[in-house]
Amino acid sequence: MLPLLAVAQSAEPARPEPIRLAMIEAFSGPFANAGEAVARNLTFAIELINARGGVDLPGGWRPLQLMTLDSKGQVEEALVMLRRATDQPVGFVLQGNSSAVAAALIEAVNRHNERSPARRVLYLNYSAVDPSLTNERCSPWHFRFDAHVEMRMAALVEALAADPSARRVYLLNQDYSFGREVAAQAKSMLGERLPRVRIVGEDLHPVGRVRDFAPYVEKIKASGADTVITGNWGNDLTLLVRAARESGLKANFYTFYGNGLGAPATFGAAGVGRVRAVAEWHPNAPPASMERVYEAFRQRYPDPRADYFQARTVVMLEMLVRAIEGAGSTDALAVARALSGMTYGPAEGNPLGTVTMRAADHQLIGPLVVSVLDKQGAPGVRFDVEGSGYGFRSERAIPASDTARPTTCRLAWPAS
Repeated sequence: MLPLLAVAQSAEPARPEPIRLAMIEAFSGPFANAGEAVARNLTFAIELINARGGVDLPGGWRPLQLMTLDSKGQVEEALVMLRRATDQPVGFVLQGNSSAVAAALIEAVNRHNERSPARRVLYLNYSAVDPSLTNERCSPWHFRFDAHVEMRMAALVEALAADPSARRVYLLNQDYSFGREVAAQAKSMLGERLPRVRIVGEDLHPVGRVRDFAPYVEKIKASGADTVITGNWGNDLTLLVRAARESGLKANFYTFYGNGLGAPATFGAAGVGRVRAVAEWHPNAPPASMERVYEAFRQRYPDPRADYFQARTVVMLEMLVRAIEGAGSTDALAVARALSGMTYGPAEGNPLGTVTMRAADHQLIGPLVVSVLDKQGAPGVRFDVEGSGYGFRSERAIPASDTARPTTCRLAWPAS
């Protein structure tokens, strides 16, 4: 006769095997705060999915499980973490806070999937926005859920076109593929769209290594620039903003990421009406259905320092779940085919609106909004960000139909 404990243990239902997601990101070094912010967003989105049972597969419901792997923001470390993930094995890799890392991961995932077709992985990219990743570097295994540089810059230039004070522009960006692309697209689009605007200066600075941006700010002031365009993110943006405020720089800022990670609080009152950001959504933008998700996020993470919500993270994981369920499997190729070309709209439960994973290049096509910093309580500014007392007000909404840019991608799908 079995002992009573053994009988009780054998009667317990087996726990379903989780579907593992490996997040490869910097959790140490100068951009650790950006990695931690994304991890909170992913955790929140996973908890929403697991609260309803997880992923519905023919063998039963399975939960999602997040693994976090520290790349230290370095390409080589990221490749080591990818090997660790594929040794687990893990079927889905997530990364975004560096286009240089993203390019290396795409190539490494391509090689891994060719060598080990029985253990293929998909790479989900939530914020690496170098356009080459869905052009000449495109891959059937890579899916990007953020608007790329061309898409974002086109939105910012439209906002600049409505700003008659913008005459003299300074470009300040990080010296790697993404920052160089931001500068190149700004020059190209301003030249075509706004001949009245003159670029009066340009700098590319080392990524994550500048501790004092005062010399760069002095160059901006000396140039007479009335506008700064920057793709800087993480501490490279916060430190730039701090130097600009301390020097009394009066220029307007048109940014990719000025809506979080310390930048709004650092700008403070000096940034009201002068700091703009472009994103897929912000807390004071419609629709109300996404506002409710944001309120749940703030309840989950009440510390104001954790208040950096990315709507696309929820959309990304919900689309992944729909693809897995549609494929009836976690097999990478089956899931990739289900995700490629997928449209996800309000009828399917998307609180953001309608987005499409373009089949031609695996670039998500969705709405964008340009917003401007304002004091909480001003018309259109219900929520502040990061407990700063300042939030963003919608200034220009760009529908999904107007955000798409042409692609040169030619996806090479495997036969099976």
